[in-house]
This record gives sequence, C-alpha cells and structure tokens, in this order.
Amino acid sequence: MNDIYIYGASGHGKVVLDIALNLNLAIAGFVDRNPLLSKFEGYEVIKSVPSKANYIIAIGDNSIRQKIAQTSSGDLLPALIHKHAIIGGNVLLGQGTMVAAGAIINPSVIVKSNCIINTAAVIEHDCVIEDFVHISPNVTLCGSVIVGKGTHVGAGAVIIPGVKIGDWCTIGAGTVVIKDIPNGATVVGNPGRIIKSI
Repeated sequence: MNDIYIYGASGHGKVVLDIALNLNLAIAGFVDRNPLLSKFEGYEVIKSVPSKANYIIAIGDNSIRQKIAQTSSGDLLPALIHKHAIIGGNVLLGQGTMVAAGAIINPSVIVKSNCIINTAAVIEHDCVIEDFVHISPNVTLCGSVIVGKGTHVGAGAVIIPGVKIGDWCTIGAGTVVIKDIPNGATVVGNPGRIIKSI
C-alpha cells in the first residue's frame, strides 16, 4: 500500500492517525480545506486528495463524510482497524470504515462503507450498520440491530435486540432505544422518545 492521506485535520483526524500509526502505515499527510492550516500533528496539510492516492475520511459528521466520498478522486482505504479492537468471525467491514481502540464487533456483523465505530463501542452478533453511520464511544448495539444510512448514535446509547433504526437519525447520548425508529428521527431519553422528525 502507498502512503495514505487522512482527510480531516481535526480531533477525529488525531484518532485515525493513531490507528494508522499503530498499524505501522506510512502517512503522506492530511487533507483539509481550512485555508489557515498548513501543518497538523507534524504532517503537511493539502487541500484535496491527489488522484489515485489512498485516503481515509476522518470527519465525524456523516453528511460531510458522504459528500467527500462522492466527490474525491482518490482511492478509499479498506477498513482501518485499531490493533486493540476485537473483531469476531464472519464480520464484513466496508471500505473507508474505521474501528477505534477497545471496540468489540462480534460474529456475523456487517458494517458498510465509511462508518465510524468509535472507542469502546460494542456491536453484538448479527447487526447491520449501513453506509456513513457514526457509532460513538461506549455505545452498545445488542444482537440483530439494524442502523440505517447516515445515522449518528450518541455516546453511551444502548439499542436493545432486534430494533431497526431508520436512515439519517440522531440517537442522543445515553439514550435507550427499545422500539423501531423511523427515518429522520431524533431520539433522546430512557426509554428513547422521538423529539423531532425530518
């Protein structure tokens, strides 16, 4: 693999850099459109991904991550997995997905492209996570949960077994989801209740 670029010179970029360095990957630099940035964490910052360069998107906002993936001319990396994550058997991880330290993904899980499985998240057996999802630190997805495209599950949330969460939802930090959630809903509380729908 050629040297890689990390798209996003901010806090999440530091997390992705840590994963890449733990895997002994060579870092070419960062990509960020902020005109004030020329260096980040000691690496050069450029404004766009060079054609055919290997890169991973290190931006927590799901809609921005989707836009970059659809418009960049580079080649997305395969999934980037911290060496202190635990990945069970028969797990499928899509391109551009990152798995942070302490995360546990148990058997027969599908995580599609450009997802974030953040620090110490637990994804139990037979879950399906669609493209551009962000699973925040310390989230627990119990068995057979489906998380729709573009959804953000906030830190410490718990989703009980068999629940289906729609596309582009926001699940608040600490929320306990006990029933299916429609597309575009914002859910908070214990038990989770919908406070906004798009």
